[in-house]
Amino acid sequence: MSRSITGVIKYVDLEGGFWGIETDQEKYFPLNLPEQLKEIDAKVSCNIEVLDVMSLQSWGTPCKIFSFTTLEPSSLWNN
Repeated sequence: MSRSITGVIKYVDLEGGFWGIETDQEKYFPLNLPEQLKEIDAKVSCNIEVLDVMSLQSWGTPCKIFSFTTLEPSSLWNN
């Protein structure tokens, strides 16, 4: 299932550490987070596909990113 999300990039220091995206309602665990997005608290808008897979991380919904845009901090929740 594909969807658009807007959120904040987080580095989660659990289970060896990994990157995720927190929205105002959910947490997502992107399996293909681009290197240029690996910046703590970067604001992003992404088109993702939610994946029905198991992961070692017990955090967030696994997903694949298809496209993204970085946002200015003040525009995060102004949709």
